Amino acid sequence: MRARKFAFTHLFCDAEAVVTRRTGLREQKKQATRQALREAALRLAMERGPDNVRVDDIAEAAGVSPRTYNNYFSSREQAIVAAVTAERQSRVGAAVAAHPAHVPLAEAVVEAVVEQYTDQGERARDALLLITTQPALREAFVDTAAAIEDPLATAIAQRLGDPDPHTARVLAAGVAAAVRVALQLWVRPTAAEGGLVVPSGPLPDLLRTTLAPLAPALDAAERRR
Repeated sequence: MRARKFAFTHLFCDAEAVVTRRTGLREQKKQATRQALREAALRLAMERGPDNVRVDDIAEAAGVSPRTYNNYFSSREQAIVAAVTAERQSRVGAAVAAHPAHVPLAEAVVEAVVEQYTDQGERARDALLLITTQPALREAFVDTAAAIEDPLATAIAQRLGDPDPHTARVLAAGVAAAVRVALQLWVRPTAAEGGLVVPSGPLPDLLRTTLAPLAPALDAAERRR
């Protein structure tokens, strides 16, 4: 009887391990497909201009079908912008969690957001220049602010050790809204000499300004802890 029970347990564990591996492989494949699509979207947009890129073109360049494309992105603008903003939401949450416990929560949140929204390489700067000159891309870029809410709520809840999940979610939603306002201000077109469109002020300054009103709420939540 004991031998049969051991065999059953061993078989169950093996089956569970197989399911876990398959799930992990599927997730890796999804991530690879998503990356291929956003990289293809940005490359084609830089080469041809966004208006000359179709969803079918992006799918073909990434080696997938248009139907598969629609499982990942709802528009070409979303895919193009994702090449710049991909994984930023998780990095913001991780940056908050990485701050030492003695750093005030408000400071940790502001510094994490500013760092992740302004730490850009040359390729990202070129892409952002493209985004700021196209109304549809600007709108899609601003909409990405909402994606930081969930991972940020998790990071805030961990910092607070608060069993009430509503506090962290409300605070994270406020931060996401403040970031959205800053991005709207930043990409708001300003006519310049020669018909160029330039961002409206430095993004770090705008982020700090829009996040400042949330500091009392973040401080209060930390004091309650």
